[in-house]
Amino acid sequence: MSGRETRMQLDEVGRVNQEGWDRRVEEEDVWTRPVSPEAIARARRGDWSVVLTPNRPVPRDWFGEIADKDILCLASGGGQQGPVLSAAGARVVVFDASTRQLAQDEAVARRDGLSLVTQQGFMHDLSVFPDGRFDLIFHPVSNCYTPEIEPVWRECFRVLRPGGALLAAFMNPFVYIFDAEAELRGELVVRHALPYADVIDRTPEDLQRVIARDHTVEFSHTLETQIGGQLKAGFVLTHMFEDTDRAAAETGRSRYFPTSVATRAQKP
Repeated sequence: MSGRETRMQLDEVGRVNQEGWDRRVEEEDVWTRPVSPEAIARARRGDWSVVLTPNRPVPRDWFGEIADKDILCLASGGGQQGPVLSAAGARVVVFDASTRQLAQDEAVARRDGLSLVTQQGFMHDLSVFPDGRFDLIFHPVSNCYTPEIEPVWRECFRVLRPGGALLAAFMNPFVYIFDAEAELRGELVVRHALPYADVIDRTPEDLQRVIARDHTVEFSHTLETQIGGQLKAGFVLTHMFEDTDRAAAETGRSRYFPTSVATRAQKP
């Protein structure tokens, strides 16, 4: 957002998105629905999988052996990935801006006797953790809710131990060239230049409509700052894959290109 006029201050962006995800919990958004007791029982037996992107399970070899590893589930509340990794034997901290999302993880932990820890905060500021605190960071698609992502990568690098891995996912920037309202009608209409931000590229009236409908504001980020930003922070990229929207058959864009990307990067 540097050098571009914004219609919302950065601290207000954080508040809107924090409260927006609280609202999505109330509305039972798909990313706020806790895993079942059966999924936790399977994870305890070693039969588990989690997703960074809507559909494709993350390859197990991206994790290595997770028993007794310290894992940070970054911007990953909702009672989904964190509890599964905890049941599989990891020591898990779930970090998220939304207290309602964290409450979903806490509810699963109580229900199934898990020992995971929750911590409220924003993904660009991990100052509550010392250097080298974690063996692995699990960061699903979520950095579209922060204006700047290079600080996120720098913080991830800092709190990982040498040899630790960052498993991260993000939206394909091309998603944001399309008119969102036309997409709701099943049409793909190119409207926006990249990089795109709700708080910059929409009129005040449009912005308020977006917040009323979606409860959150989003930012596209370039591949240069997504992948290049990880490299700049010091990571070595080891693996990646692409994915489509969860309801791919119902979204026109998924018929033409992958809508999200997952990467595995390692701290030397």
